[in-house]
Amino acid sequence: MKKRIFQISAVVSSAFSLLAAAVGIAASNRLMYVKKKDEALILERETSAKRYDEVWYANVKKSEQWIRSENGYDVKAIFLEPHNTSRYVVICHGVTETKVNSFKYARMFEHLGFNSVVYDHRRHGDSGGNTTSFGHYEKWDLKAVIEALKQHVGPDLRFGIHGESMGAATTLLYAGMRDDADFYISDCGYSDISEQIRHVMKTTTPLKTPIALKLAQVFMKWRDGYAMKTVSPRNALPWIRKPVLFIHSLEDTFVLPKMSIEMHDLKKGPKALKLFETGAHAQSYNLFPEEYEGAVADFLKENDLLPQ
Repeated sequence: MKKRIFQISAVVSSAFSLLAAAVGIAASNRLMYVKKKDEALILERETSAKRYDEVWYANVKKSEQWIRSENGYDVKAIFLEPHNTSRYVVICHGVTETKVNSFKYARMFEHLGFNSVVYDHRRHGDSGGNTTSFGHYEKWDLKAVIEALKQHVGPDLRFGIHGESMGAATTLLYAGMRDDADFYISDCGYSDISEQIRHVMKTTTPLKTPIALKLAQVFMKWRDGYAMKTVSPRNALPWIRKPVLFIHSLEDTFVLPKMSIEMHDLKKGPKALKLFETGAHAQSYNLFPEEYEGAVADFLKENDLLPQ
């Protein structure tokens, strides 16, 4: 009888182990290999919305660079230099997007007197890299881009970083590691990736139990080499002394605006918060470009960062 109970227990235990492994692999796959948007459709979308101007791009002074990441692959970057200035902004796009989505911000900063750098995150666009890590490995790619910019411009360089969604998280994680920019702009960024994934799981997937997230965390550490708890822009804020502008739409249901409000409240020193009343995730500039540019200009002017 005892032998029979032991056999049944072993079978049940094995079944639960297999189920846990299946859930862990499925959940980690969904994160590591998050489905990207079609690159041709991104270009068509930005062109038809007149946020990407082919004539402007053909004529603006620019140079393309392949930049070696410390993570062991090449990152594709474009240095856009419409002005004779040593002031630049590095622009970080969101997950599933490409550098094409960053051109609209490059045009905005051009209006404000800056040159800019746009680039593809790992596993996006033309850049290398096998997985998406939501800011963990991406912050090291950003570091490589900034090092290349420093070499390109020289000691007179003054620069800021603008990030949208995952790009915003990457921006703040970088700043917490190395606060060497003159300013940072965090547009609709999450404050903690575990909390963000839990929110997405509850609202868009059948994996509503916290067990699924815990299994995903275990398998992400095993398969991709990092602990998800390290992807917490909230925890980077104590190390950021330079000015930060937080932007969010109050109607954003994907990354909740309370995350930007929380980070703004936690940030010490110079900071600003711009909340748009309407608009879905990462749509603030698309819907209100003049108001958005005005908020950025006011932030830069208040911190004496606008080019003369």
